[in-house]
Amino acid sequence: MFGTYLRRELVNRRKQTIIISIGMALAIGLVILVNSISAGVQGAQASVLQSVYGVGTDITISQAAAAPTAGANPGGQFAFGSGSGATSGGTTTLSQSTLTASRTETVFADTALATVQGTAGVSAATGTLSLTNQTFSGQLPDQSTTGGTADGTTGTQGAPAAGQAPTGGADGAGGSAFDVNSFTVLGLDPTGSSVGPLSAVTLATGRLLDASDVGTDNVVLDSSYATSASLATGGTMDIGGTTFTIVGTVSSTGSDSVTASNAYIPLDVAQTLSSNAGMISNIYVTAANSGDVDTVAAALQAALPTATVSTQADLASTVSGSLSTASSLIANLGTWLSILVLAAAFLIAILFTISGVTRRTREFGTLKAVGWSNRRIVSQVAGESVVQGLIGGAIGIVVGLIGIIVVNIIAPTLSGSAASTTTAGGPGAGGGPGGGGFGAAASAVASTTVTLQAPVTIGIILIAVALAVLGGLLAGAIGGWRAARLRPAEALRSVG
Repeated sequence: MFGTYLRRELVNRRKQTIIISIGMALAIGLVILVNSISAGVQGAQASVLQSVYGVGTDITISQAAAAPTAGANPGGQFAFGSGSGATSGGTTTLSQSTLTASRTETVFADTALATVQGTAGVSAATGTLSLTNQTFSGQLPDQSTTGGTADGTTGTQGAPAAGQAPTGGADGAGGSAFDVNSFTVLGLDPTGSSVGPLSAVTLATGRLLDASDVGTDNVVLDSSYATSASLATGGTMDIGGTTFTIVGTVSSTGSDSVTASNAYIPLDVAQTLSSNAGMISNIYVTAANSGDVDTVAAALQAALPTATVSTQADLASTVSGSLSTASSLIANLGTWLSILVLAAAFLIAILFTISGVTRRTREFGTLKAVGWSNRRIVSQVAGESVVQGLIGGAIGIVVGLIGIIVVNIIAPTLSGSAASTTTAGGPGAGGGPGGGGFGAAASAVASTTVTLQAPVTIGIILIAVALAVLGGLLAGAIGGWRAARLRPAEALRSVG
């Protein structure tokens, strides 16, 4: 009886059904499209952040950069004694490497890692030490014939005689030439590759660091840096005055060309070479449940009150360019537009349902006169509205999916960049040899162009169905309540 009556009423009131269904379909289609594009923008932001912050994790922990104390050695300085370098043909060749912590990052005790690992909700955590390797190389005139040495002492053979042209040096006439190369080095736990910067890279050649590399002078390079520096797996390179064997190269899994660092070495070796024993600069954390990231972040902040605890959502706010504009547009205009259109669709459904109930006054009066209860009348009206909502929801899902397909076919490109202050020569500043000035600090900016892809998820479809049912129930409940208030005698008298 219920189904037969329901089908007859929907067919007899086709105009009302069509209008309500179309309104609901447009609203739900827009909601699906906005949610899908929003997910695509979040994915694009993650690909930009991955290269700058090594975000393959949920939470990062660091310490705010501290101002240098008076008299402290800022690092990155080179000192040459009277016997430094090799002299040949009147020219002294000098070369020296230093490995120091970034001036813009504060190192802290690695005991904080144990605190993090013991925090409820933390699935995995690993510590890293961000360093900068600077190499000075140059050619100077023979120190013993120029009247002075690099450490300020006087040579034993004196300066050239008066009127005698200087010799030696880079140009053979007493000139000098030097170069300073800078690249980033990241010390990490070889056994913790499931979390942190190396959890979001692709192996290009060779192998990654593993447990057997603890305490060894082995290094993995970013493939772009290796190419620019003419280095390859199986070769060697100097880091902090120590010769390292290149065991592999890695590349970014995102659209950017660089990873979080130019070189990756075992954490214990990095701490020793940079004189930072027992110190780290960042901790990368994975939460046991993705829905608990904010809760875990709050717990970590309480456990480490002086630390800076950042989630991916926090880091996403640093992304600029058209990607940031798209994110703001969706977060503001897109969301509010979806809410307004959805509210309008619900309002249309309610008004048409009430209007339909008004036109059916005599019908409902007759039904109540023959024994229909108020509950049965409300159920009848609500059932009709829910079916109309479901029809609109089904059409809306199709409309939303078509919109997503169109966006993916067009594949709009967005530019994104994320800045982090680092020493010159970091990945964001080019990452190649010779990047930046002599020990200078710079704002490293990793820029990339990403293709927006709007994903389709079951969650979005379920939200659409739920909204369709909600709209139908809301309209049906209000319309049914109005119908249930009618008294049989008054309803029959109200129409002819």
